[in-house]
Amino acid sequence: IDIYSLHVDCKVTSRFARTVVTSRIVNRANESREATFEVELPKTAFITNFSMSIDGKVYPGIIKEKAAAQKEYDTAVSRGQSAGLVKIRDRKLELFHVSVSVAAASKVTFELTYEELLKRQLGKFELLLKVRPKQLVKHFQIDVHIFEPQGILSLETDSTFMTNELTEALTQARNETKAHISFKPTLDQQKVNPGLDETLLNGDFVVRYDVKREATAGDIQIVNGYFVHYFAPSEMPVFPKNVIFVIDRSGSMAGRKMEQTRDALLKILQDLRPEDHFGFVTFSNKVAEWKGSLLPATEENVASAAAFVQTLSARGGTDIGGALLRAVGALDRAESLPERRVAMVILLTDGQPTSGETNVEVIQKNIRKAINGKYALFCLGFGFDVSYKFLEKMALSNGGIARRIYEQADAALQLQGFYQEVATPILMKIEMQYPENAVEGLTKNNFKLFFEGSEIVVSGKISNDLELLPVEIKAQSHMSDLTLKEEANVKEKEQIFQDQKYIFGNFIERLWAYLTIQQLLEKAISAPEEDQKALEAQALELSLQYSFVTPLTSMVVTKPQDQQQGEVANKPTEAG
Repeated sequence: IDIYSLHVDCKVTSRFARTVVTSRIVNRANESREATFEVELPKTAFITNFSMSIDGKVYPGIIKEKAAAQKEYDTAVSRGQSAGLVKIRDRKLELFHVSVSVAAASKVTFELTYEELLKRQLGKFELLLKVRPKQLVKHFQIDVHIFEPQGILSLETDSTFMTNELTEALTQARNETKAHISFKPTLDQQKVNPGLDETLLNGDFVVRYDVKREATAGDIQIVNGYFVHYFAPSEMPVFPKNVIFVIDRSGSMAGRKMEQTRDALLKILQDLRPEDHFGFVTFSNKVAEWKGSLLPATEENVASAAAFVQTLSARGGTDIGGALLRAVGALDRAESLPERRVAMVILLTDGQPTSGETNVEVIQKNIRKAINGKYALFCLGFGFDVSYKFLEKMALSNGGIARRIYEQADAALQLQGFYQEVATPILMKIEMQYPENAVEGLTKNNFKLFFEGSEIVVSGKISNDLELLPVEIKAQSHMSDLTLKEEANVKEKEQIFQDQKYIFGNFIERLWAYLTIQQLLEKAISAPEEDQKALEAQALELSLQYSFVTPLTSMVVTKPQDQQQGEVANKPTEAG
């Protein structure tokens, strides 16, 4: 089985990326063989299309409601013919895998398309392509086209497998608003050494970039009656933080996890700003507070905290609820500090609650009542013994997010990286306002916090006859209340994209659908049961309308008649 051509074609239009992976395979044996197609894609992406064509006949993937697809294929499962086509690979990627039997001398072409909105983190957008053909490929090519009407500020390509020879196969061309990155290694350049048929291409191919920002009230783009509004202020004073770290030191954290937690906390302590106040609550079956109150992050206090972190050891049960309530109490007592501050709780745990209150629903209710919208709660789940659903619901109900920390060599870096994302809040209570009578289907437009280096994205539909789209942003910064205003001329904005050749025409509408689905699913996690159904029904309708494989839909892969049917691609979620 010979992959004679592999092309990864990625077009990024104003942060929205569409990637098409095409693999052409020929069976050079004189009997039928199995041809396999594997693509590792970002977890944040939705698959939108898949097809294979065998000797010119096309077998498409069909996207259906998950329950319907499941029922159809349960019969196939009972005959032992089914396989899940997508599974979580690691912390950033999931793996799509399909195989088909190919007759002697026959050819098959696989094509997979997926889409995602690139998220700005620490000042950069990152496009991650995984390269792992497992054999030498005669025609191998990666093309990345970027079009950013705001202008491209910085652009870099990074790869884990580059050699001097391979660098020669990489070209990069860019002007003010466009970039094209091409990577086209010859067979010889792909080889580990000339005598062997072993490939060097194995690892990450990453493009990172950022855009220029002129307007204070962000940037508005409009295509076919849909708008997207990007807002990422910079160079603003950072809010002082009240931050309390709630650290699990139950028995299961013993050994490497505790060591990695200590490493990360020592680095995080160094990252605190002098005007921040901080504290620690540690818990097993007992809950302990490091000091009676939050302390300012002076050199002396940070050194004393570092000494304390070094002594952390693990044993006992897991009283998550008690520890969180103690942390919220400490933040309540610190409320009297003058000036505007941002207060947050960062929980790190590797297990389920086993001590104190163990009913997760009661814990969630107690925490929500105690926090009462005043603070943000971030939940980090270490490894796979945590109830991620519980942590995610708790974080989303209290203005924060949850993240799984994978038990790998870089766990300390994952923890530290997470802290860096939330370390510099520069705005709070952000309201993005648009004229009610002119805009519908608006995505989330109120945000609790804005962190330096990230970006707020709001999208919606505008009514047909609108000529000017006025926007108003209200927010609180450390020193003052802000009101920013902007007016977008609809016709002028539409014009920007009319002249672009390689842009897919309805990309803002698809971006809107992608964002809406993600937000509906997220909202459903922390919603009461009766609202959950309605939110999921809405997300399902959009997933089917725009053919996205989301946690509510499945793609049924059709194959030639004589082969086992019954393969379904589902979207895995972190909560399992």
